[in-house]
Amino acid sequence: MTLKAVLFDFNGVIINDEALHQQLVEEILIEENLRPSSQDYREICLGRSDRICLRELLQSRGRVVDDNYLTRLITRKAEAYCRQLEALPKLPIYPGLEDLIFKIRIAQLPMGVVSGALRSEIELVLNRSQLLQHFPVIVAGDDITVSKPEPDGYLLAVERLNQHYLELNARSSDCLAIEDTPAGIEAAKRAGMQVVGVANTYPFHMLQRQANWTVDYLHELELDRVQQVYIRASSKAS
Repeated sequence: MTLKAVLFDFNGVIINDEALHQQLVEEILIEENLRPSSQDYREICLGRSDRICLRELLQSRGRVVDDNYLTRLITRKAEAYCRQLEALPKLPIYPGLEDLIFKIRIAQLPMGVVSGALRSEIELVLNRSQLLQHFPVIVAGDDITVSKPEPDGYLLAVERLNQHYLELNARSSDCLAIEDTPAGIEAAKRAGMQVVGVANTYPFHMLQRQANWTVDYLHELELDRVQQVYIRASSKAS
């Protein structure tokens, strides 16, 4: 086992936009003549795709919709999300992200994004933040039919990393995931990866029980120490 790549979640790890997502979801529920609930949003939506989030919120209120109707709701939300971000003078990118990306680049490790967010949203943020060039592999909510905590997104990311970097030959166990929710941590672990939990959305102590490493802020991640763990594990395996 060798650390060969780092995979980032998007919402809650790269961009601090959870309040905006909650606002937009609640607006959709109100437009559907349904009552929003902050507790429901937190329990059902954090770490999961819009499709799963909206479907379960609607079902919990006795509303069953077909995929076409759900897609229209998701499209409406995505358009509102992009409009609001474009109106901001500066995007709420998490402090320490660029420092961590620099450390990873110095270590010559490929990077990717694995998220339930739509590709248009991810690329808008990364492009405007001048970070898109660092993430040649993106697995978005458009690419898979399930959501975290299912491991499918992370497994697909490993496939795409190996396609993009022909000599990488990475396995899931060679990849490190950075997540902010229990659903995301479970997804990465089920894919066979070690995980850093960053306490942007949930308390440190909650993530600490689930992740391999936990930090309050991205800049606190000591990449050298993480790499040493992979090296020691590889030595034991051989």
